[in-house]
Amino acid sequence: MTFSFQRLASDGMARRGRVSTAHGTIETPAFMPVGTAATVKAMTNDMVVSTGAEIILGNTYHLMLRPGAERIGKLGGLHRFMRWEKPILTDSGGFQVMSLAARRKLDEEGVTFQSHIDGSRHQLTPERSIGIQHLLDADITMQLDECIRLPASEAEMRRAMELSLRWAERSKRAFVRRDGYGLFGIVQGGTDPVLRGESARGLCGIGFDGYALGGLAVGEPQAEMFETIEATVPHLPEERPRYLMGVGRPSDLVGAVMRGIDMFDCVMPTRSGRTGQAFTPRGTVNLRNARHADDPRPLDETSDCPAARDYSRAYLHHLLKCDEILAAMLLTWNNLAFYQTLMRGMRAAIEDRRLASWAEAFHRREALGDIDAVTG
Repeated sequence: MTFSFQRLASDGMARRGRVSTAHGTIETPAFMPVGTAATVKAMTNDMVVSTGAEIILGNTYHLMLRPGAERIGKLGGLHRFMRWEKPILTDSGGFQVMSLAARRKLDEEGVTFQSHIDGSRHQLTPERSIGIQHLLDADITMQLDECIRLPASEAEMRRAMELSLRWAERSKRAFVRRDGYGLFGIVQGGTDPVLRGESARGLCGIGFDGYALGGLAVGEPQAEMFETIEATVPHLPEERPRYLMGVGRPSDLVGAVMRGIDMFDCVMPTRSGRTGQAFTPRGTVNLRNARHADDPRPLDETSDCPAARDYSRAYLHHLLKCDEILAAMLLTWNNLAFYQTLMRGMRAAIEDRRLASWAEAFHRREALGDIDAVTG
C-alpha cells in the first residue's frame, strides 16, 4: 500500500480525510493516544481499540534507552512487540531536546543525552533517529528537530528553526523509502509568523509525506497558538496531512481542526485519567472532589464506553481514594473514548458542512460545566 492522504470533504479550512499506511488507514481529523514506551499507560490494546483509536504514538528517545531499538527490531518491530496491528507514529526525540534540557548537550551534529534511567550517555543525530524509527517499523517517521520552550527571543527561535531545517535535510536523506511508510517534516519558528513561513517553505522544498507543526502548546496562550496555526497552514500543501504535535485540550483540538489541522497527539487524556480528571461532554470532572462520594450517576450515560456509562461517580471516587489501579484504568478509558468521540463528531460535521454550528454547541456544553446536584 502506498502512503497517501486523500481529502474526502472540507468545511471552511477544516478537512475530512484519510491517511493510508502499511498497517491500515487513519480517518482524519484523528487523535493519537500516546504510547511513549510501547504502551498506552493503564490500558490494554483491546481497550484502546475499543475507543475507536486507529493509530498510536511511540517515542524514539524512550525506546532507544529501554528496551533498545535493536532489540525491538530483532523481535519483529514495534507492532509485533506490543501486539498493536494498526499504524504507529514515532516522535523523533525532538521534544526531549526541550523537556530534558538539563540532561543534554546540543550541537550541529545532534543531541547527546544523559539517560534519566542510569546516567549513561547517548547521541541522537538526525540519521540515528531515522534509523531507530526504521528499526521500530514506524508507519510515520518524524524528522529530528529542536523544540524550544516559549516565550523565547526572535534570535533563539530563528536559530532553532534553521537548525531544524538542516536536520530535516539530513533526515530526508537517511529515510529508507518503503511502500506504506511516510516521513514528516516539522515546522518550527515559535510564534513568529515570518519564521514559521520560512520553515514551512523550506520543508516543502525538501519534500515530505506530511507536515507537522512543532513547538506549540509549550507555554504560549491558546490564542497565540491559533494565530500561529493560521499563519502557517497557508504555506503547507493541500495534498499532504498536517499534524499539530502535543496538543491538547478538547477546545484546542476543535479550534485547530477549524484552522486546517488533521492529526493530533497529547498525554492529556491519559495523564488526566491517572490523576482523577475525567473528560465529559460538559467539561472536566475532578473525581477526587468529595461531592462525588454519594453520586450514583455515571460520567456520561450516553457514551458507548463502559467506563463512562456503567460505573457510578461514587465508585470511581472510592477507587481514587483507595489508590486502586482500576481508577486509572477506568478514567483513562473514559478519557480516550471521549477524545475519539470528539474526533468522530468533527469528521461527521465536516462531511455535512456544519462544523461551525457543531463547534458552537460543543463550546456551549463545555461552558455549562458539570452538574453539582445528584438529581441533575
